[in-house]
Amino acid sequence: MSDFDARQVAQRIDTILDILVAGDTHSAINNLEILKAELLAQAQDEQENKSGPTKSPWEI
Repeated sequence: MSDFDARQVAQRIDTILDILVAGDTHSAINNLEILKAELLAQAQDEQENKSGPTKSPWEI
């Protein structure tokens, strides 16, 4: 997920709920873990981009 899209996340959660209703808890948990990792990676990327470029120690 390159860009945060609430609709896409909602659709993926909907799919995971469908998997749970079907009784495949292992696959549902696996998909939740994948979604979580992607969201955390995206949040980390956004945090790094906000910090701006790092300055060299000799720059004032």
